[in-house]
Amino acid sequence: MPTQIETKTNELCAAILEEIKSGGIRQRIDTFLSDATARGAYEALMSKGQVLQEKQQHGQPLDPTEISAFETERDALLKNPVATGFLDAQEEMHELQSTVKKTVAKTIELGRIPTSEELAEGGSCGSGCGCH
Repeated sequence: MPTQIETKTNELCAAILEEIKSGGIRQRIDTFLSDATARGAYEALMSKGQVLQEKQQHGQPLDPTEISAFETERDALLKNPVATGFLDAQEEMHELQSTVKKTVAKTIELGRIPTSEELAEGGSCGSGCGCH
């Protein structure tokens, strides 16, 4: 028999899934995943970005040509509505996850449900909470 926390967690998950569906997040992600051109451009850009970041982390100089190519590809990707829809959906998912984590962590910290003002405060919700 599920505990009350398990039951309420399942209810929260159902509400999150409904938000993802009704907000069009899932549709934008699926549209992106089915668009091989947009997906390929995104993957190529992420790969180039990772190479540049690794070079920078290892103290290697960045070639201006590489930077320019990356910026050109990024600008092209941002002109693709399927890709920008996906990027927006990713950000919305991140914000949703962050809100849930912050609210749960603040509830545990305070021993009660936090007010919207307390959630808006920039302070810490404790070490290791994962919301920072």
